Amino acid sequence: QVQLVESGGGLVQAGGSLRLSCAASGRTFSYYTMAWFRQAPGKEREFVAAISGSGGSSNYADAVKGRFTIARDNAKNTVYLQMNSLEPDDAAVYYCAAPANGILWPGKYDYWGQGTQVTVSS
Repeated sequence: QVQLVESGGGLVQAGGSLRLSCAASGRTFSYYTMAWFRQAPGKEREFVAAISGSGGSSNYADAVKGRFTIARDNAKNTVYLQMNSLEPDDAAVYYCAAPANGILWPGKYDYWGQGTQVTVSS
């Protein structure tokens, strides 16, 4: 069973930075794309960023391009989301996600962490 555990959320002032971590277990981590999503109150969950199994490819939502960076350490079975220049609109619960299959950019994600809260004060 795949398990994902996020950490690193918290309260930060606008313009500040946070780094989220997601520790994965339950299968060979490096085979699979990993992603971050977020959900703000009253809004649908939205894609933030994804990274290929090797870490060589990544993609981002337009709203975070140039400010957020996704990375992974396959030796530690961990994926990260470095968030810089945070804005109040970035406030949300951030979720780590993984697909059941090995497709590079999967159409859906099957495994989810419990989420970590990011609050941005203006």
